[in-house]
Amino acid sequence: MPQITVRQLFIDNAEKLRLTWLAGQSGANNLLSNDASEQKPSLSLVGHLNFVHPNRIQVLGTAEVAYINELSPEMLAPLLDQLFAKEMAAMIVANNQQVPEPLREGAERHHVPLLTSPEQSPYLMEVLRYYLSKSLAVSTHLHGVFLDVLEVGVLLTGESSMGKSELALELVSRGHGLVADDVVEVYRTNPETLEGRCPPMLRDFLEVRGIGVLNIRSIFGETAVRPKKNLKLIIHLAKASGETLSPVDRLQMQAATQEILGVAVRKLVIPVAAGRNLAVLVEAAVRNYILQLRGIDSTREFIERHQKFMEIGE
Repeated sequence: MPQITVRQLFIDNAEKLRLTWLAGQSGANNLLSNDASEQKPSLSLVGHLNFVHPNRIQVLGTAEVAYINELSPEMLAPLLDQLFAKEMAAMIVANNQQVPEPLREGAERHHVPLLTSPEQSPYLMEVLRYYLSKSLAVSTHLHGVFLDVLEVGVLLTGESSMGKSELALELVSRGHGLVADDVVEVYRTNPETLEGRCPPMLRDFLEVRGIGVLNIRSIFGETAVRPKKNLKLIIHLAKASGETLSPVDRLQMQAATQEILGVAVRKLVIPVAAGRNLAVLVEAAVRNYILQLRGIDSTREFIERHQKFMEIGE
């Protein structure tokens, strides 16, 4: 289960949001997690002060601070006890508001980090929601070579020794970009989007049998590598045998998909045989995929033309 500490959240966003740690340093290791079993989307992790449905990060803007300041000490004390009794990870006072002293005391007593920021609360929450959606995204690891081909994230898969790395090297030499070789980290950043990244240990490297490990950035330059890319298309390389070709739909009427982290990804199977220019085939497959996204379906056009000729013949 993806999780992150309040300390790490502060380090990553302190400069952008101009955060100051005011109290509750003892709660620096409080965890924020996106627990799928509780059906808590990352957007619910942060929000304006809410006593009924408390957020893991409670944000206080101008209205919230004014409300607290208007309460008498007798009314405020039980309200704060109720607030801090919840599983709150952190509290942020935005809009450059003066922090009420009872909030500071409560944060220290209950080990809840209390941060302040001069930024407007809507902007602060927008930044944190995006940050948490990335940091707490559900993830998995896939085996293959991940590339940016014509601005489309393409994952090359297949059995060992099928030539995935050699194909990737040729595609890079044709101007496309390498994201990851061998191991691809895939994150579901929203319900319909998968983002592929390269593990830090393998970044920029591509292993080619007979040559060894190549630093693609050093050989081809900065533009030959990408830090990440959304996964849109899977191309599976398979040996061109009778068993492989027999189930292949030559007209591709039904688009095949592969489900990854609950997201259906378009999948193509390209038979590998001597003499086939796989780089050209991959580029053609990607171009055809782009046309289909634009509503241009070559297969459907061919079938419609064929149907018209049959009607004329009758």
